[in-house]
This record gives sequence, structure tokens and C-alpha cells, in this order.
Amino acid sequence: MIRHIVLIRFKPEFSDAEIEALWDELKAIDGKVPGLMDIKAGRSESPEKIERGYMHGFTADFANWDALAAYQAHPDHKALGAKLVSSAAGGLDGILVFDLPTDDPRGQ
Repeated sequence: MIRHIVLIRFKPEFSDAEIEALWDELKAIDGKVPGLMDIKAGRSESPEKIERGYMHGFTADFANWDALAAYQAHPDHKALGAKLVSSAAGGLDGILVFDLPTDDPRGQ
């Protein structure tokens, strides 16, 4: 399994409602890409408080690298990605992506 982790530092003027609309658009991709197993999105609730401005993010779990590649090529992902970049502080510099391969299908 591949856990695709995306952290976003939204522009300060970007509202909670606008962020929720992006999460809704992200979740609408579920079921459209074979091998996409789960999507979770939201705001950090870390007690450590060391997000360094990356207060929002999402994870998407994929069965394998081919499924992640299919997601990345999907037109809905490309459209959402462009919206995320335009809403992030500093554009692409306001987004971090980390892909974690794991043998455990539950991502643990």
C-alpha cells in the first residue's frame, strides 16, 4: 500500500468554507480511480503544535504505485491540484507531498 500524504499552508485569506469545498471535491474522486482505497482530509489537531503553518492536509491510500500514478493522471486530480496550488501560500511552495510505502494494507 502507498499512503499519499499532502500538507497545505493555505493563504491567510482562504476561508474555512473554501477549504471544505476543496475537501469535498477531493472526496468526490473516491470511487473513480481503481486502487484508491481511502481518503481523509482536515485540519491538524496535533497537541505538539509544530505544524509550521501546514495546518491542513489529506491522506489518500492506494493499493500500489500504479494506482497512485492513475490518480495523478486523473483529470479530477489535475483540476483539484491546480486549485490547491492557487490557494496555497506561495503556490507550490505552500504544499508538501510525502508518499509512504507500507506492506500493511491498513497503513499501520
